Amino acid sequence: MSVSDHTHSDDTQSGNNPETDALIARARAGDEGALAELFEAYRARLRRMVDTRMDRRLRGRIDASDVLQEAYLHLAQKLEGYVERDNMSFFLWLRLVTGECLLGLHRHHLQTKKRDVGLEIALVQGPMPMTDSYSIAAQLLGKHTTASQKLMRAEAQLELEAALNGMEPIDREILVLRHFEELSASEAAAVLRIEPSAASNRYYRALRRLKRVLEE
Repeated sequence: MSVSDHTHSDDTQSGNNPETDALIARARAGDEGALAELFEAYRARLRRMVDTRMDRRLRGRIDASDVLQEAYLHLAQKLEGYVERDNMSFFLWLRLVTGECLLGLHRHHLQTKKRDVGLEIALVQGPMPMTDSYSIAAQLLGKHTTASQKLMRAEAQLELEAALNGMEPIDREILVLRHFEELSASEAAAVLRIEPSAASNRYYRALRRLKRVLEE
């Protein structure tokens, strides 16, 4: 069984599974195959994060694969400094490394200031591009093709954005973490530094609020 069979179920806020730790040790020792296997095990999950958080102004100019390639190069450079702190699993650390790469691309292409509060979310254990209400609403609504559907979508988009903007930032973030990035409750709790039960409560509360808007 490969490390990819364990990553989502065993690598939580409590630590890594033994096979992941073994691969990390081999990669630190210079085993490029182990480094590639580590990254490949989490590629799909990292791509979900990049697809979710990439600024809509850059879509079509930058591909998620380019971000992941840069993240892989950063992983090779930073792995030696990885230590399991605050019970952060390797995946969550790698997610931050990838988020830093994406944030750097945002700053470069959009000419934003280093500490632009409209660009970053400050609730995680490091800088991470923030997903705005427009993008969250657009992803929730999906795509429509007919003229009447497009009109309904436009109206629903505005209502969803209003509902999202009325939430606390942490509630919008938990929605992105759980619904779009598909993090577990324990992983989302580790990212936000709250209890897993609090993460679950906030997630379901946010879902109920959005469900009411969609039903209306």
